[in-house]
Amino acid sequence: MRKAEIKITVELDDNNMPENILWESTDAQTKDQVPVKSMILALWDHNYKNSMRIDLWTKDMPVDEMKRFFYETLQTMGDSFLKATGENLIVEDLRDYCAHFADKMGIDMKK
Repeated sequence: MRKAEIKITVELDDNNMPENILWESTDAQTKDQVPVKSMILALWDHNYKNSMRIDLWTKDMPVDEMKRFFYETLQTMGDSFLKATGENLIVEDLRDYCAHFADKMGIDMKK
């Protein structure tokens, strides 16, 4: 069996606020740690039938980028849900909501 490893390193300030978030993967083309400003990790616990999440962002994550990050996360969740379930109609509804979200948040869709 082939294995891959993803490593996330979070550097905290004295108040335990993320200063830097770095990630690396054994499957990545580069072996360098890649800096990011925000992350959302969701895991499904089959035994307890619930999800576990880690949501982190650095102190210097710009609000406009956070809005874009959430928009893109919602869009890609729709992609994943469609791939996993084939539920096209509800994904179309989610896409409609994403367009509404982008409009309300002032996200420029051309960038």
